Amino acid sequence: MVAPLTSHEPATGTLLWQGEPGDVDAEVARARAAWPKWAAQPIAYRIETLRRFVNVVRRNEEALADLIARETGKPLWDARDEVTAVMAKVDISVAAYSERTGQRRLEANLGARQSVRHKPHGVMAVLGPYNLPAHLPNGHIIPALLAGNAVVFKPSDKTPAVGKMLVKLYHEAGVPEDAVRLLVGGADVGKALAAHPDVGGILFTGSAQTGIAINRQFAAQPSKILALEMGGNNPLVVWDTPEIHAAAAIVIQSAFLSSGQRCTAASRLIVKESLADQLIAEVKRLADRLIVDHPHADPAPYMGPVIDNQAADGLTESFLWLMSNGGRPIKHMVRVKPGLPFLTPAIIDVTGMKERPDVELFGPLLQVVRVAEFGDAMAEANNSRYGLSASLIGGSPEHYSQFWSNVRAGVVNWNRPTNGAASSAPFGGVGISGNHRPSAYYAADYCAYPVVSVEIETPRASIGVGLKEVDVSAMGD
Repeated sequence: MVAPLTSHEPATGTLLWQGEPGDVDAEVARARAAWPKWAAQPIAYRIETLRRFVNVVRRNEEALADLIARETGKPLWDARDEVTAVMAKVDISVAAYSERTGQRRLEANLGARQSVRHKPHGVMAVLGPYNLPAHLPNGHIIPALLAGNAVVFKPSDKTPAVGKMLVKLYHEAGVPEDAVRLLVGGADVGKALAAHPDVGGILFTGSAQTGIAINRQFAAQPSKILALEMGGNNPLVVWDTPEIHAAAAIVIQSAFLSSGQRCTAASRLIVKESLADQLIAEVKRLADRLIVDHPHADPAPYMGPVIDNQAADGLTESFLWLMSNGGRPIKHMVRVKPGLPFLTPAIIDVTGMKERPDVELFGPLLQVVRVAEFGDAMAEANNSRYGLSASLIGGSPEHYSQFWSNVRAGVVNWNRPTNGAASSAPFGGVGISGNHRPSAYYAADYCAYPVVSVEIETPRASIGVGLKEVDVSAMGD
């Protein structure tokens, strides 16, 4: 007998949702059957339907934010920001579809016309993460539906309740029930969905380990579109700046927003040696003031718990490992509520470590590296297989030009947090952070493929070379 899937509130341990794992074959079949009719609808109809979705979300805004906060543990204000991003995605996607996949017509030879139009792939599998359980999958689903695809959405097995509500809101807006299907389950269900022969594309947000496995699985299937967003080990470089308090605030925002559970969170603070003591002292002072509490607490917390005790255990073990292998603790990581995954923000100086692990530490754990020269800072920033986000605080325009030109990342900011990425721009990484198919504004690129046609109403052709001479005498009267 298959065990039911459950979801618990990280902040309390209370059972929030329980259900049976879905049937992959059945859900894909329903989406496959619904796809032709949805794809045949005029683009204006699909736009109108998805704009109704915005109105439906707005009517349910507080309920959705509350559910996100309870199922992820993030503060209610953070969850409300996520719901706002869900609503904004529709207009952004409509603009992107028009700009990046719009129809074009050109003149061709013999009075013909050349057309470039786009077709949907069919059934798209969307595999969502737990940290932004509505916004990130919605960022795939809206462009996919807009382009005429059907979708089978498997939310993270840690946030199925948010996934279920999101799909319910699509249906309430008028998206056909079979055009967006919810598939709950664990890793085995996700693997089966990605491998299904009737799935035309896999849109994935999650760990590098899983994304690489998906990429390897489909290396021999070029017919399937893969868009992979796989996190980061993101550098934040602080150079010459007199604005120490502002720099420290950007460090805090980069490292500890959403309890550090952002794929764009700063994992590595690389700081000029002459600024290090002053900056680190200010960062620690701010970190000591951060309120860590349950999502609905008053006063509002800056951080809630991480997603579960397994994640909290892994992060505390990582902090202890760094400390045991040459790291110098600046601010210890503490479990503040027994039995629950609440962690205080942690800071550790790893400058003296001979080898620093190149891994994504998905939580409130910031590593500090001191360097003497800007070239050393650049080398340290690029000392990673990942390449999602990077930011420079301070420095001159020449420093930023050098930073932008040489740092390996898909999101590069100056005097802004590493997690300051807008949905109105492309979002993706290089290295093992992505496969050069950025999402957000550029999601339109992987939700439809271009088709070129040369068209003319009457057949016109002639062959002017390579033909034998006609034997006129052999021709009859």
